[in-house]
Amino acid sequence: MSEPQPGPDAVENALPHEFDHTHSNVSGGWLRAATFGAMDGLVTNTSLIAGVGGAGVDAHTVILSGVAGLVAGAFSMALGEFASVSTANEQIEAEVRVETRSQARYPEAEQAELVETFTAMGMSEATAVTAAAEVHDDSARAVNIHLTHELGVNPSEKPSPLVAAGSSFLMFCVGAIIPLIPYLLGFESLVAGLTVGGIGLLIVGALAASFTAKSKVRGAIRQLAFGVIAVAATYLVGALIGVGIPG
Repeated sequence: MSEPQPGPDAVENALPHEFDHTHSNVSGGWLRAATFGAMDGLVTNTSLIAGVGGAGVDAHTVILSGVAGLVAGAFSMALGEFASVSTANEQIEAEVRVETRSQARYPEAEQAELVETFTAMGMSEATAVTAAAEVHDDSARAVNIHLTHELGVNPSEKPSPLVAAGSSFLMFCVGAIIPLIPYLLGFESLVAGLTVGGIGLLIVGALAASFTAKSKVRGAIRQLAFGVIAVAATYLVGALIGVGIPG
């Protein structure tokens, strides 16, 4: 079945190509944090219960370890995301101050630099000179344009540290609770927990791939493979240490 086509009014009033496609937010905000949080929660807690379960402990200890890992990991991820995004934003703000001072001290040189940037993009020199002059009529706009071309970042579109932290916290909790579901339902089976965790890894891998228009099957298998490596290594450590535990 073909997709519905936009009406003539929608096409007429839209910006070029706005009516037939949109772009995702790739500035490193909530989506990156949420995806990373979910994957990390799944891998961390699936590996954790594998290591603890491999040591031969009872189901209550597995649940306690899993919940402790969930809480500790969620706060660690959230605080890490907040600090990371805040630091990145502060670095951008520092570059804004540097560029603002430079434009105030050397306005002609900065405008000439923008002319060179525009000509390198394919503009004729006359057009580049006119465009650079118009850009520099607004100092804030000039700073944004310079930094966008020089550093590849737009100072007016910085991601929110709170949104990144909240997304990471929530999705880590979702990912970390999945391998514990069988235990919380009363099934004292490490195999069941690892199986549910593996299914979760497949789902998260497929969902992450859908945001990048890549193969969902490939994304799911890749995420499962990474998880299996971590789970196997942790289980081996738990089994080796567990052998030496008295009783």
